[in-house]
Amino acid sequence: MTYSLVSKRAFTLIELLVVISIIAILASLAFPAVNGALDSAKKAQAKNAAVQIATAVTAYETEYGRLPVTNATTVNKALMDVLTGIDTGSTNNPRGIVFMEVTEWRKGKGGTNSSGYCDPWGNTNAYQIAMDVNYTNEITAGTNNTKLRKRVAVWNLPSGSASEQKRRYVTSWD
Repeated sequence: MTYSLVSKRAFTLIELLVVISIIAILASLAFPAVNGALDSAKKAQAKNAAVQIATAVTAYETEYGRLPVTNATTVNKALMDVLTGIDTGSTNNPRGIVFMEVTEWRKGKGGTNSSGYCDPWGNTNAYQIAMDVNYTNEITAGTNNTKLRKRVAVWNLPSGSASEQKRRYVTSWD
């Protein structure tokens, strides 16, 4: 009587296909959760940027006794040049103080480009800004024209479908 020490057992093609299909189903269930987490991270990044911009404008006002640019409705390149200390040749920031440090725009991160300071979802979605240049302690800000008792308010106008816009909308005052 002879015994074989090597087992002849292996996966059949059917078993292998079943395992692959189970892995594919589990992966497809994980994708919505991953996308939701990425979207939440982008929203947190956008909210942080809106608050940073408002804080930088307030710091500018504290330093110079006035708001930086009176006609800005978006956080455009000219305003970013003032807040980052690049615009030292004019009267806007003669001391070249850096009120805010920024990076170039990257998808999912946000940042500056020729449009201004843009949110993480699009390189043309520059943040909006309202400043109390008349010092009345009231400004109108946001997509629904909210009346605020603040000196500076910053918000974004996200792109996408109506539900995406609602989900991605951030403000500096909430």
